[in-house]
Amino acid sequence: MTAKRPAGVTIVAVLTWISGLLDIIGGSILLFQTSVASTVEAFGGASQLITSAIVSILIGAIVMIVGVGLLRGSSGARLVITVFQVLSIGASVFFAITYPPGAIGEYFSAAVSVIVIALLWTGRANEFFRD
Repeated sequence: MTAKRPAGVTIVAVLTWISGLLDIIGGSILLFQTSVASTVEAFGGASQLITSAIVSILIGAIVMIVGVGLLRGSSGARLVITVFQVLSIGASVFFAITYPPGAIGEYFSAAVSVIVIALLWTGRANEFFRD
């Protein structure tokens, strides 16, 4: 018998789709900023800007695909999202230390990542991903 998908997993999948969509939108906007000199300089040149934009778009697409895997009960998808969230926590801590004025936002981001990980590894989620 297949375990019913917990609401927490559905919430994480929806948040994953939103995150992926925002990455795609952000990357697309960044790609169109190649004509703005100040933006190009901030990224160290046009090639770095274009590379960053393409990487953001690709990551967004991968994250959205992984979100579908979460809904289907893929334990591989759960592992990928967990790794992404751990990396996000590490990046948030790094940015909070290196740019203290933005620390509150980074702490919020880290807290959301912790919640996502917790929702993916509850007892009910374990049953769902085990089947």
